This record gives sequence, C-alpha cells and structure tokens, in this order.
Amino acid sequence: MLQKFFKNKNILNKLKLRLKNTIIEKVLTYASETWTLTKRDRKQLNVFERKMYRRILGSVYDNEKENWRILTNKEIYASVKKPTIIATIRLNRLRWFGHVQRMEENRIPKRVLYMNLGTTRLRVDQEIDGKMGWERMEE
Repeated sequence: MLQKFFKNKNILNKLKLRLKNTIIEKVLTYASETWTLTKRDRKQLNVFERKMYRRILGSVYDNEKENWRILTNKEIYASVKKPTIIATIRLNRLRWFGHVQRMEENRIPKRVLYMNLGTTRLRVDQEIDGKMGWERMEE
C-alpha cells in the first residue's frame, strides 16, 4: 500500500518524507533503546532507510549523460538533511540511559543497569562437582 503512495508523482515529497518520519521510523525504532545492534543489523537498517528515501525521492535526470539515474547515498543524505536511522537509535539509547541515571536507586531498571551477574563462561575442561565439562554435556 505504501509503495504506491511513495512512488506517486502527484504527492509532494515533503508529505512523503513526513509520513516516513512520523510513522515508519517510529515503528521501526520502537524500543530501540534496548537493542544490541550488530554490524549486520546496522547495515540492514541503513539499506532499508536508503531504499525508502530512493522510493520517495525517485530518480533524477543526468544532463551530462542524458539519462535517468538513481541518487547516490551522499546525494540522498544531502537532500534529506536528517540524521540516519542508526544515529537516531544511538540518540534514543542515550536518552534512555539519562532517564535511568536520574531514577531512584530502588527502581528496577537502574538496579538491572548496575547489576553484576557474577557469571563466567565455563571451559570444557573446567571441573565442577567432580565432573569435567565434557562429562556434564553428555548428561
């Protein structure tokens, strides 16, 4: 449904960008304060964001080569003038951290933030209860 909306040339790009920022980005970054982003996750989020912008902004006519082409990443970010989705997620995480820091000491999120789990990863050759690691795995 939104693909047709974003590709429609009769709708202003400003309106399309506003829809992307208010609905799609909010749904995409919901609870992002708690995410652990891997390199692969960051790449996928950036690719998705650029794909959305390319659909919204469309292709441009190159007068030098006299043909149509898609926008480069630099051109996209220059025309949008908005932080990337990864930067937005980082800001959300910092905002959440500041919120937790201001909480009272007895609140659960603050206790969890400073909790020391005291666990270590067991080596296979480490002995516990008289059994070696590989013996415990067989049970």
